[in-house]
Amino acid sequence: MAARAGGNSAPPAEVEAVAASWMLEFCCCCLCRHFGDGCLAEFQRWSDVAYALINGLSKIPAHQKKTVYLCQLLIRIAKGKKLECHFENYKRISPLESALSFWTLLEREEIQLEKLHKDIRQLIQIQSVAVYMENGYFKEAAEALQRLFTGSESDKPLRMKLAIIIKSKDPYVPLLQTFSYDFLIKKIKSYIELFMKGNETNFLLQAATKEVESQGLGAIIALQSKAVNADENDKENLETKQRLTKEQHSIADQSPGDIRNPTVRPHAGGKLEERTAVQSNLESSRELKKLAETKSKQSYDVHASSWFEWLAKCGKTWTCFGFCPKKTAMDLQRRLETEIGSKRVWSG
Repeated sequence: MAARAGGNSAPPAEVEAVAASWMLEFCCCCLCRHFGDGCLAEFQRWSDVAYALINGLSKIPAHQKKTVYLCQLLIRIAKGKKLECHFENYKRISPLESALSFWTLLEREEIQLEKLHKDIRQLIQIQSVAVYMENGYFKEAAEALQRLFTGSESDKPLRMKLAIIIKSKDPYVPLLQTFSYDFLIKKIKSYIELFMKGNETNFLLQAATKEVESQGLGAIIALQSKAVNADENDKENLETKQRLTKEQHSIADQSPGDIRNPTVRPHAGGKLEERTAVQSNLESSRELKKLAETKSKQSYDVHASSWFEWLAKCGKTWTCFGFCPKKTAMDLQRRLETEIGSKRVWSG
């Protein structure tokens, strides 16, 4: 007999069943939320999860029947306009017809929403016919009509109206336009809101919420710590920049022949390619300074903005030395503004 992890005495099969039930309830909540928000990609992702969990059930527990039925209903309603999708072995059954069967099961699980139940049932029946007609499948619409209504006297008026509409072959009659697919979605969302209010005690949802809230507090603390580290890094960057500037001045004082073949003093992490890039950047900054001194304020705006834009594109070169391109640009601008008497403020 295999040993149970951690010395737990609970039967593993029962533990798995309880965990699966938590996951299914959480999955249903996610489906409801994404259906209500209209997030199709996320809804589809959770639909796949729901299918995997539901198919893994050997038997639907009594307390989870409503959850399973609602998941199946929402998945089919979401595909209601796509006649090429099939959820039943009988391929002629459309997604909305399949949805109606699960809505019938849901109605049996609750009796306090009679008016809403009736409204949604009739909307599913109407749209099951309307979708066929919108695609020009009038014969299929007539066949669906026979499947949708069981001969109940209470359904007779609607059944007769739909039969007349099918014969007219007009999918844009007022009845179909009034009780539209969008109106059906709106009613389903109303039902979802009521369901979610009754399931606010979902275990996994509460546990996940607490975890996110605790991580959020931790993130604030981490951000504060990061700000302190950033200040220290700025000091180090300033020292590095000053050292490189001094080295650049010593290179600039050499003869032209020496500049073509500069002697690079070794320093931490220094490379010839990086030194050349920094040299080029510093030379460009001196050229900009000369240009700014001879141009008007308007000309300064044009050339300086070009420089700052170019500097931002060279972020990788500066980053390898620990420089912040934006901070460097701000320093350059302050230097230029001081010399030409400008009062401009960095707005990058």
